[in-house]
Amino acid sequence: MTDYSEEQRNELEALESIYPDSFTVLSEKPTTFTITVTSEAGENDETVQTTLKFTYREKYPDETPLYEIVSQENLDDNDVTDIIKLLEQQAEENLGMVMIFTLVSTVQEKLNEIVDQIKTRREEEKKQKEREAEEEEKQRFHGTPVTIENFLNWKAKFDAELLEIKRKKMKEEEQAGKNKLSGKQLFEMDHNLDTSDIQFLEE
Repeated sequence: MTDYSEEQRNELEALESIYPDSFTVLSEKPTTFTITVTSEAGENDETVQTTLKFTYREKYPDETPLYEIVSQENLDDNDVTDIIKLLEQQAEENLGMVMIFTLVSTVQEKLNEIVDQIKTRREEEKKQKEREAEEEEKQRFHGTPVTIENFLNWKAKFDAELLEIKRKKMKEEEQAGKNKLSGKQLFEMDHNLDTSDIQFLEE
């Protein structure tokens, strides 16, 4: 007959020595503990992390342990869902054997994959932005293609503007013409003018 509690005790000891910094026992009955799993550092030293909580069932390892994700960093909802599915699959495949190390290792691999995907995702986003910027630039330099129709529209506008400018100029010239004083008006306004001629003659 299998001694479940001894198998569980042995596995706990092994886990404690494998994960000294990230292994925490939460309770003895039932045996509940957490292991924090961190990915390897990515390109810009970013990491993704998750804390897994395991609880032994009475007949573990002939029964799967209970597991859940109690915290996570830099993971989106899809990643969390993927990790849960992965744990389910691995737990079923390893039924009958102590499996916590296998489960944690699988999650570790998955986190490393996610970090690589973040890098790829960033590169994709960067490329996408560059493509959009190029498109905008092309549009700016490309302008509107000239057709007979839009050329005629432009010409009509241009001619109208030109006509308006000519009209304004003519009006201004008319105004200036009206404001020009005759010789008599100049004499009437400035009495020095009638003596200036006499002085000129005397000299």
